[in-house]
Amino acid sequence: MDVAVLGASGNAGSEITRELARRGHSVRAIARKPDAIPDLPGVTRLAGDAHDPVVLGPLIAGADAVISALHFDVTADTLLAALRQAGVGRLLVTGGAASLEVAPGVRLIDSPDFPAEWREFAMGGIAFLDALRSVEDIDWTFFSPAALIEPGERTGRYRLGTDTLVTDDAGVSRISFADYAIAMVDELEAHRHPRARFTAAY
Repeated sequence: MDVAVLGASGNAGSEITRELARRGHSVRAIARKPDAIPDLPGVTRLAGDAHDPVVLGPLIAGADAVISALHFDVTADTLLAALRQAGVGRLLVTGGAASLEVAPGVRLIDSPDFPAEWREFAMGGIAFLDALRSVEDIDWTFFSPAALIEPGERTGRYRLGTDTLVTDDAGVSRISFADYAIAMVDELEAHRHPRARFTAAY
């Protein structure tokens, strides 16, 4: 596939770019600082600011899908405007874990141990997902990671969930950026969650 990755220089974006290249996809890796993007076969590094749909649209035009690994200061409306302008019909989003349920009707962000300093960023992810839920003209998928996503081993294993936080036997929810990227590209290829949210953890 021809895939555009937004935020391709970040932790998640760079691993997603590597995984796409490993599987032979053609990648348009877009970031404000393209020199920080991995230099890999099949990867075209492009400078672009996703805050501006007029600038972003031509960079993604003709792609089969866009994968966003952006911070949530770029809103769903901004990103969707760029896809519509470019005529791209599929969007996969690196989401947040805060809106996942830890008990029936109780989100992770509502739990007493949720760090206060993460709350503002987390609310941006919740607003992004809420905006996507009413979108019917773009085939979107919102991929919430585990509660802890961090550098680590590429194992190729993970467990899937939908709207509930996935934890291990010790009650810990975590995944490496490398395995998160595997799950993201698996979703791109298998297309299991159209217009839906899913999650993955060990």
